[in-house]
Amino acid sequence: MRVKEEIIKIFENSRGEYFSGEELASRLHVSRSAVWKAVRQLEADGYQFDAASGRGYCLRPDSDVLSKQGIEKALGESVSAFDVKVYRTITSTNTVLKEMAANGVGEGTVLVASEQTAGRGRMNRRFVSPSGTGLYLSILLRPKLHADEALFITTAAAVAVAQTVEEVSGRHAGVKWVNDVFLNGKKICGILTEASLDMESGGLEYAVCGIGVNVFPPDGGFPDEIKDIAGAVFDVRPSGDIRNRMAAGILKRFMAYYRSLPEHPFFEEYKRRSVTVGERVTVLGRGEPRSAVALAIDGECRLVVRYDDGSEEALNSGEISVRK
Repeated sequence: MRVKEEIIKIFENSRGEYFSGEELASRLHVSRSAVWKAVRQLEADGYQFDAASGRGYCLRPDSDVLSKQGIEKALGESVSAFDVKVYRTITSTNTVLKEMAANGVGEGTVLVASEQTAGRGRMNRRFVSPSGTGLYLSILLRPKLHADEALFITTAAAVAVAQTVEEVSGRHAGVKWVNDVFLNGKKICGILTEASLDMESGGLEYAVCGIGVNVFPPDGGFPDEIKDIAGAVFDVRPSGDIRNRMAAGILKRFMAYYRSLPEHPFFEEYKRRSVTVGERVTVLGRGEPRSAVALAIDGECRLVVRYDDGSEEALNSGEISVRK
């Protein structure tokens, strides 16, 4: 492991503690010059250090930089279930992870990024992914599921996100069917699950579940095209190691649900958090838009709607907009 990675591991495990350059050099069997160079590189990456004469360097407790070491520390005993790879910038965590999946990487591989230059949402829409204010991650799964059960992956992820948001912010998060997490009437998270189908068995060869969370508002606010619907977990950037903790919380909760996916352990929580049931909606992506009332979420996580002509349908695909 490179000196920089070893040093951040030491600092992440002991935030707020001071380490002298001599002590770090001795522990890592490198020169003090190599330590100084690594600390300067970490500062360029966004880490915030305090330095004190005679005491050395201290990673400030409020430093908020996504890192493999920070996420793995927050994962605790769950760390062995994941192979976490962190990027400052990536095109799209889903796109890159699908390429890796096709080349045989294992279940539990996770890509995390602080910025995406080509983030995607459902129906190939652009997913705004600015640097330093969001959390963008994708996890590779190799589930023993039939293709029509892939919806459970998305719904389990939505509950994992909502629960983690509530844990770190103290604010109740709701879920708009099927894949959006809302806070105070604004969308703070989108989820995109993409899968490769095994044509012989009808099951999934693999699935990639992508999750994008607006943790803080970007500098200058959200772009005009989404500013009326987009929100963030926090209105202003709080102190503390928020994004690493959020990434770990989402991963731990999601994997716990995933291991028992056929039993749908997340289902009651998904229904309880629904901001869709009882609302008038417009059903999209299935031909002409149709007006309806959302009646319920059934046991297969489909949205049951009643159209204005009185007919009913259980939706397992497509998209809705809630009409206020």
